[in-house]
Amino acid sequence: QEASHRFALPASSPGGAIKQENFVLSTSGTDQVKGVLTLQGDALCQADINLKMPRNNQLLHFAFREDKQWKLQQIQDARNHVSQAIYLLMNRDVNYQFKTGSEVLKLMDAVMLQLSRARNRLTTPATLTLPEIASSGLTKMFTPALPPDILVNFYINLNKLCLTVYQLHVLQPSTTKNFKPSGGSILHNPGAMFEFGNQRYEVSHVHKVECVVPWLNDALVFFTVSLQLCQQLKDKISVFSSYWNYRPY
Repeated sequence: QEASHRFALPASSPGGAIKQENFVLSTSGTDQVKGVLTLQGDALCQADINLKMPRNNQLLHFAFREDKQWKLQQIQDARNHVSQAIYLLMNRDVNYQFKTGSEVLKLMDAVMLQLSRARNRLTTPATLTLPEIASSGLTKMFTPALPPDILVNFYINLNKLCLTVYQLHVLQPSTTKNFKPSGGSILHNPGAMFEFGNQRYEVSHVHKVECVVPWLNDALVFFTVSLQLCQQLKDKISVFSSYWNYRPY
């Protein structure tokens, strides 16, 4: 219940809308990328990003279009798994009596599966290829439009909201004899190559900035506590079952 409450953030108004939270993106040792993100539940409703180009120190500014929001599928999925775990526990009559230990063990296994999936959605970001990032709807969220040599990706990693910015350079036909497209990854390193729109690119610079989302941290703690409680109940039932099976009559 405590974990589920973290995904249903308190409303900022009597109308019941989920409150908006602003987070400053930063990283130690560099100011190449700075930004402010506005998170509303599972949606990024605003993003304001400044990017300093290393070639000429040109400063670029991008922001979400006013009519656009970006859904964070990881948060949405985690919330759904928590809701399913609660449903498994609550969908019996209030006076229901469990008849066997194995019945309880089966329920605990089902609940633990949903809790583990919820936690894994936050701790394990999706691996994407660079063409997948390039063709993502996220690239069309910004005004002014992102230049063709810039890619961006947002994702959740544990309790952090992360932004990765990839700067690219076009590979000339004379340099593509050693072309090796990179596969899927959470974070692509400089030197990674890919083909998109009949053009070949190489990643020249990678910038990753992030911010801690406190309520995601709370949720991860509650997932761990919940899984421990489920396991403790399973262990107790196993002990009592052994005692029941072996005690003399």
